Amino acid sequence: MIGCVIAMDTEAELLLESMEIENIRTVFGKPVYIGKAFGKDVVLVVSAEGKVNAAAGACAAIAQGVDVVLNFGVAGGLTPERTEVGEVYLIEKAVQYDFDLKQLTGKEVGTLPEETENFLPLCCPPLPYPRRALGTGDRFDDSAADHALLLRLGCDVREMEAGAIAQVCKYAGVPFCSVKAISDVYGSGSTTEQFQKNKKRALLGLKAELAEIFAALEV
Repeated sequence: MIGCVIAMDTEAELLLESMEIENIRTVFGKPVYIGKAFGKDVVLVVSAEGKVNAAAGACAAIAQGVDVVLNFGVAGGLTPERTEVGEVYLIEKAVQYDFDLKQLTGKEVGTLPEETENFLPLCCPPLPYPRRALGTGDRFDDSAADHALLLRLGCDVREMEAGAIAQVCKYAGVPFCSVKAISDVYGSGSTTEQFQKNKKRALLGLKAELAEIFAALEV
C-alpha cells in the first residue's frame, strides 16, 4: 500500500481526482483518504504545510500499515541552472536547513542528533526525472541569507515538508520517495508572485506524471 503525505489541498486534488475512495477518517488531526488509484491501494493524508504537520501526516500514514510513503507537490528552485519552472524532479536526498545544533555539537547545519550526516537519503525508484537535493525549512521567503545557506549546503530545491517526512520514515523503517514540480526560482522576481502565477502550471505538469510515479513504486 502506498501512503501519500501531501501538504496542500490543491496538491492532494491531483490524486483525489483519480482515486476510488473507500473510507475517510481522521488520524492525528489529519484527514485520511483510503482507497485505490492507478491500480494500487492508497492512503492519502493531507497534512497541511510545515515540518510538524508533515511529520504528523507521515505518522498517520505509517499507522495505516503502508509499505512506502510518497510525497509530491510544488517547490521552489534555488538556481536557474539546476531548476526550471514547471519541470519535475526526483528528490534523492533532503536536509532540514533550519535545524542547527552546530554551536553545541560542531556538526553541520541540518545534522539531526542521531545522525553523522546532515542529508537523509530518499528512495529513488526508476523514474526519468533529473535527481536533485532538497532543503526543508519552516520558511517561505526571499531571504538572501537562507538562499546562501541552502546553496552552501548543496541544495537545488527548497520547500517545507519532505525533510521532516524523510526523518520519520527513516526511523520507522519505511521507504520514502519525493517528487517535486517547480513553481518559482530564486532570483527571478518575488517567489510569492512566481508561486501564485506558476502553481497551476506546476501542478498540471505533476498531475500528468502521477500514473508513471505510482507504477514505479514497488508495493
